Amino acid sequence: MKRKAQPQAGSPKPAKKKSKTSLSDDEVQKRFRKGLFDKDELNKYTQGYAASTPYKHSVIPQLIDDKLLRSVRNEIRDNVSFTPKETDIYKIHQSGDLANLDGLDDAALAKLPSLLALRDAMYSQPFRDYVAHITGCGPLSGRKTDMAINVYTPGCYLLCHDDVIGSRKVSYILYLTDPDQPWQAEWGGALRLFPVREIEGADGGQKAKTPAPDVAKVIPPAWNQLSFFAVQPGESFHDVEEVYRAASAAQLKKDGGRVRMAISGWFHIPQAGEDGYEPGAEEKQVRNSGLMQLQGNPEQYDAPRPRPVPASLEESRFTVDDLEFLLDYMVPTYLTPDTLEEVREHFEEGSSIELPDLLNNEFSEKLREFVTTLDRSPTVEDTAEIEKGPWRVARPPHKHRYLYLQPEQEQASSAEGAAASKKKQQKQKQKQKSPLKELIEDFLPSEAFGRWLQNATGCTIESHDFMARRFRRGRDYTLATGHEGKPRLELTLGITPTRGWGDEEGDEDEEEDEAAADEEPTTTKTNGKGKDKGKGKAKAEPPKKNKKATSRKDDEDKKEAEDFGGQEVYMAGDDDAANEDAAIYKSGGDDDDNILFFQAAAWNKLSLVLRDSGALKFVKYVSKSAPGDRWDISGTFEVEEDSDDEEEDKGNGEANGEQQATGVLDDTEEEWNGFPSSPDSESD
Repeated sequence: MKRKAQPQAGSPKPAKKKSKTSLSDDEVQKRFRKGLFDKDELNKYTQGYAASTPYKHSVIPQLIDDKLLRSVRNEIRDNVSFTPKETDIYKIHQSGDLANLDGLDDAALAKLPSLLALRDAMYSQPFRDYVAHITGCGPLSGRKTDMAINVYTPGCYLLCHDDVIGSRKVSYILYLTDPDQPWQAEWGGALRLFPVREIEGADGGQKAKTPAPDVAKVIPPAWNQLSFFAVQPGESFHDVEEVYRAASAAQLKKDGGRVRMAISGWFHIPQAGEDGYEPGAEEKQVRNSGLMQLQGNPEQYDAPRPRPVPASLEESRFTVDDLEFLLDYMVPTYLTPDTLEEVREHFEEGSSIELPDLLNNEFSEKLREFVTTLDRSPTVEDTAEIEKGPWRVARPPHKHRYLYLQPEQEQASSAEGAAASKKKQQKQKQKQKSPLKELIEDFLPSEAFGRWLQNATGCTIESHDFMARRFRRGRDYTLATGHEGKPRLELTLGITPTRGWGDEEGDEDEEEDEAAADEEPTTTKTNGKGKDKGKGKAKAEPPKKNKKATSRKDDEDKKEAEDFGGQEVYMAGDDDAANEDAAIYKSGGDDDDNILFFQAAAWNKLSLVLRDSGALKFVKYVSKSAPGDRWDISGTFEVEEDSDDEEEDKGNGEANGEQQATGVLDDTEEEWNGFPSSPDSESD
């Protein structure tokens, strides 16, 4: 991850970079805990590392001389600023790279002497040899320092990843939590390790490695504790548990703000001129890492697997039977010619639209009662137990994790139309199904809905694929991905029964929901290139409001609800940022958001987006403090590509690429102001 140095102390004008101080063995050892370098201690940690699971790692308590580390913490509190940053994979506060300490002027360095002493001790020859002996990873670089200070306040997290980038050899984290108020495990913030499943290839082929969705090792933070492990492609998967919010401001104050501060970084392979340097070693490591990650084609074990069903929509006009069938599920408003024409105009102009209150009252109430019951039921966290029932767990966790329910194969392969001859048989089936099953097996795959969708979007549908999804509080998310091939139509029907997520329609009373169904549809349009559908480079506008005005409390609820996560986000991809974070959508006070479409968890709201391979999509991690789980129906439609669009893309596709999205995500989070100056101060 890229970091910008922002120390408060010193001149903004960069100074000439200084060479690192060479320390004697005695000087180094004085900066660590007494007895750490004793042979018996080293052997103890080496043996523990070799026997550890789910992959080799080590935890060393009381690593640094306590007086030195307390001084480091005080210097950071007084002199280092942090930038709040959010991507699809993390939400944290970051300092600059501490390698840049050498570039500070003397006045700035004078305010950070203990921090500099700690950095030089961590990358000294004696300690690098210590780590190399425990891990057996070979020589480590003292020249290439790579460390930063990360602060996790309540609501912050880091999702599953393996740390494999470039020349990294060993990953570590040194905790600087409050030394006088021990960190409690129930506050979260733990380093968690994922087990890796080895799968035998067909016909004795190569084994594939893929991480399991459940963590196997939990290492809570503790003052002056070092955790580290060798970076291993396809194996060293880990995350940082969310730092959980306190039940009240008073409890948060009592807990000291629950500020999880740590210095984290990596040891790298030796650089040119260092002992152990091998020309071409870094390039070889990068190449081998890529091969190891692809070995055995682990993607074939990803879940869920697509189940596209060919569409047979030869006739585009509605029949009387179609309308009768759709009225069993939809409000009449969306079936009138005028409304369909309006919806189509909005969609063709911006390639996306939101339709609130799609489902009629009768079916909506039945669905809400069913989903609410599931949402309130005790959740099972063990994947094996969950999969004894109809739900499955999406995997691998470095791509996504959520519960999903797909249509029965026999249902998916023969989506029923609305013909009168089949209506009686279908009614009998519905009596035996849950409302969720009705949505993904009867209503959405039907020929009647397919024809409605073609009329509403102007797209010619070739196939469909549906599933119900549940994003559990404190566990689930999807990370940013694109897709290969031509543009496709994507559907999300929000069926989250709880309120407080920031969606205006979802937060209204039932009576207001019912009244809204009789009004004009609420739409969100992205002003793109007219018929240029799904190019991921449009300027988004806020949704039109219903006739009922929204209150200040609605706005406050929406602002606050962003912290809960669960939003589905579409972003413009950046081909030139391959080595940077894939989906940075909030960083400090920057106004360079590139969001194309944004939808909070909602009840009874349909979103349609025509997306091409250049647009990224993800669902934000759902906080443990969310009002409930996020529920939705997700659908993907392959559509015929318009040849006129292809020609238009060639002519002016880049012209709109510079437009920035506005009005979709309110960048309201304030920069974290650091530690309180007195015990009476509150931390956010």
